[in-house]
Amino acid sequence: MTTITLTEKITVDNKDIQEITLRRPKVRDRLAVERMGQSDAEKEVALIANLADLPKETIEELDLADYNKIQEVLQDFLLASVPKT
Repeated sequence: MTTITLTEKITVDNKDIQEITLRRPKVRDRLAVERMGQSDAEKEVALIANLADLPKETIEELDLADYNKIQEVLQDFLLASVPKT
């Protein structure tokens, strides 16, 4: 699990969110978003929401800079098993 501290907090249902914690993805997470048949961006938001155990609408409220940080963590998860040359 990795926790990302947000630069810009968001408020959802009168609750302030300053951090988002992502768990490592499993194959079933990837398969679930592939079945959605939406755009790549929508699939990524759904995957991040699932890994963070948050509604996708919460992820959609993130500042783009914070979303980019979360994307980097997701990429690190996905590339962790690929040998570096």
